[in-house]
Amino acid sequence: MLPMKKRAIVAESPRAAQASAAPRAPGPLEGATFIIGAASAAQLPPPSVPEIAFAGRSNAGKSSAINALARQTRLAYASRTPGRTREINFFRLRSGALIADLPGYGYAAVPRALKEAWQEFLWTYVTTRSTLIGLVVVVDARHGLKPLDMDVLAVFMASGRPLLVLATKSDKLNQADRRTAVRAIEAQLGAAFAVHANTATVVAFSATSRQGVEAADIVLARWLAS
Repeated sequence: MLPMKKRAIVAESPRAAQASAAPRAPGPLEGATFIIGAASAAQLPPPSVPEIAFAGRSNAGKSSAINALARQTRLAYASRTPGRTREINFFRLRSGALIADLPGYGYAAVPRALKEAWQEFLWTYVTTRSTLIGLVVVVDARHGLKPLDMDVLAVFMASGRPLLVLATKSDKLNQADRRTAVRAIEAQLGAAFAVHANTATVVAFSATSRQGVEAADIVLARWLAS
């Protein structure tokens, strides 16, 4: 009897495996481009298309979060001196919608009158912008929502529009602590805004590890599609 030939086992190369996998649909912020920085209400783009605003305390990681969602490294810039950004920066999405990167709030190393003027501009935008369809608030997962975050939310949540809280820097926490941080933020929202708490989503997020990027993509895509 002739010996049976051994059947060769050919392992699929990583490149072939990648090619056979279904391509990932681009996130809603991918392809975003900067269009204008507005330092006053008169400089805002005419309200015509849906806008999603990103807000957060200075140094919370807002610029890094926007860059991670856009799959870019230098789309949104963080000032070398936190709290010094004086404009709302607008980015155009592939869909035609806009992203508004609001000035960071709460940093103390600027003159009080100037800080109050920036915050008044932010408050006015959040409360009166007719094309604002949703707000993303970026907070440090280790510290949760601070009083100034709650002040911003107090003027926004009453409108019933959706909120996404990105609990950033979650890579600095272990899995159990991340869950605890998310639950703590959800509890804060539920206690302060019980009527509208169901319009809020909290996502553990890390621009470094990319944790939460796809979960945030899903929420933002839903807003833009509605």
